[in-house]
Amino acid sequence: MHRRSFMKLGGAASVAAMGLPFGVRAAGAFPEKPIRVLVGFSAGGVTDIVVRALAESASTVFGQPIIVENKLGAGGVMPAYQLQNATPDGYTVGLIAHSVFRLPYISNIKWDPAADLDYIIRLTGFTWGLVVAADSPIKTFEDYVAYARKNPGRMTYGTVGSLTTQHLTMEQISASLGLQLTNVPYKGVAEALPALMGGHIMSVADASSWVPYVTSGKMRLLVVWTEKRVPRFPDVPTLREVGIDMVQTSPWGLAAPKGTPPEAIRRLHDGFRQAMAQKPFQDALANYDMEQQYMDGAAYRQFARDSIEKENRILASLNVPRGGQ
Repeated sequence: MHRRSFMKLGGAASVAAMGLPFGVRAAGAFPEKPIRVLVGFSAGGVTDIVVRALAESASTVFGQPIIVENKLGAGGVMPAYQLQNATPDGYTVGLIAHSVFRLPYISNIKWDPAADLDYIIRLTGFTWGLVVAADSPIKTFEDYVAYARKNPGRMTYGTVGSLTTQHLTMEQISASLGLQLTNVPYKGVAEALPALMGGHIMSVADASSWVPYVTSGKMRLLVVWTEKRVPRFPDVPTLREVGIDMVQTSPWGLAAPKGTPPEAIRRLHDGFRQAMAQKPFQDALANYDMEQQYMDGAAYRQFARDSIEKENRILASLNVPRGGQ
C-alpha cells in the first residue's frame, strides 16, 4: 500500500465508498495514471460543461486527474471514431453522442457502434426545445403550426446540421402534422442563435443553449421534447401535450475501446457512478434542466442496439437522403 495525494475537488466520502481509507489505494490498482475523456463538442458548450463537472468529482474518486479533450467534427461523434484506434487499457474513454447510433446508415463506417465499443455507463440526456425570437408574432406552438400550414416551406428552423437529432426530430414533427418546414443547418448553435436574433431564420431547435435567452426575455420557448414539463418553464408544453406522441432526450454516456479489461470497465463504471452523485455534476445538470439517465454498461449496450434499430426506422419513415458525413 502507498499513499497518493488527491486533487482538492471533493471530500473523503467518495473514496471511502471505494472501501479504502481516504487517499489510499492498493499498489498496481487501476487507475495508476490520468484518464482521458474525449468529448465531441466544443469547450464551453452544454455537453462540455457537464462532462467537466463530472470529471471534477471523478478525479477525487479515482485519485487521478480526469483530462477532458475536445475532439470536434462529424457532428459530435468523433470520440467514437477515435476509440476504434485507441489502446484498450481503460485510460481513454469517450462520450458517446446519441447520433453515433445513426452512423451505420449515414456514413461508410467499417465498425458496429454496439459491438465495437465497451460501454461503461449512461449518464444523462438533453432538454431539447424549439424557440423563436421574443419579438416574433408566433406566441405558441399552435401559432407555429398555423403559420407553417398557411406558408408551406417558409417556416425555417436552425439546427447544427442535417441528419442531426434536431433535424430528424423536426422532420418527424413536421411529418406527423403534415407540415413543410425548412431546415437551415449551421456549424454550431453559436451561429444558429445569433441568426435567430438577427431575423435570418424564424426558429431554432436545440438543447438548453437557449435557456439564458429565454430567461432574459430575448427568446420564447414554444415546446420541449422531454417526457414532462421542465420545472424552470412550467408553462411550456411537451410534444405529447400538443398532440405529438414523441419524447426525445438523446441520452449519452461513456464507452471505452473494445477489448478494455473488464476490471477496468468495472472501476470506471463505479467511479463515474459515484461522481454522478456529487454536487458538481448535479449542479451542472440543474443549470441546464437536465436529468440523470443512468444505465450500467450492460444496459447501455442493449440501449445502443435498440437505438441503432430505431434510427434505421426513423430514417426509413422520413425518406431522407442518406450518405457520408
